[in-house]
Amino acid sequence: MTPLTELAQNAAVGRRTAVAAAGGALLVSTFGGAMAAQAAPMETGHAKMNSVDLNALTTQAREALSNAPVVTVAPDAQLDVEKSAVSVVSAADNEEYQAELAAQEAEEAAEAAAAEAAEAAATAASTASTSVDIPASAIGNSVISIASRYIGVPYVSGGASPSGMDCSGFTQYVYGQLGIALPHSSSAQAGYGTVVPASQAQPGDLMWTPGHVSIYAGGNTMIDASKPGTVVDFRPIWQSNPTFIRLG
Repeated sequence: MTPLTELAQNAAVGRRTAVAAAGGALLVSTFGGAMAAQAAPMETGHAKMNSVDLNALTTQAREALSNAPVVTVAPDAQLDVEKSAVSVVSAADNEEYQAELAAQEAEEAAEAAAAEAAEAAATAASTASTSVDIPASAIGNSVISIASRYIGVPYVSGGASPSGMDCSGFTQYVYGQLGIALPHSSSAQAGYGTVVPASQAQPGDLMWTPGHVSIYAGGNTMIDASKPGTVVDFRPIWQSNPTFIRLG
């Protein structure tokens, strides 16, 4: 039996053999085993490998790389930074800022003037709506005559002069010209003189209610310094149950 005969027998039992002769020697290489190798089937639903073109992807990657921008910097390159001087101007010397301030102040002044004018108009309207005629019974009455001189004097809290008066400052100033000294307090003035019934009240009597004092002018009228924003004037009696006090 020759070596070739043995190889032929191995082939008969399913072995695959390759024989090559080189330089007078015999080279034998054996592949596989009893069964031929088989590729495993691809599961249904999975992507197929042959649907991906690896060569095409490689080509695209190479093209992207070759087309990418390249920035080169010379070894002796220098970076120059421009320097500029910074100037600072104070608020007082800043003309634009000062102009803005002036415009703002002018606007605020105009608004204040408009508000003052509106308040004056409202005061005038209030005075006009509450002012009443002097009752005939008050004509010739010395107290009412003196009190009438101060019609139009503005209400000023704590005031007791023709430049401004509050309620007790007004009565104090009027009765003072008749030689009757009253304290500058509405509650304190209630303790002066003699209380008289409303049916016996006469023009010139002091008329008092808690927190306010005025001068009775006869009928349903009084004269007083009413409240902030008003002026001395004749008004209808607004108190429900005033106390009348006769002085002198």
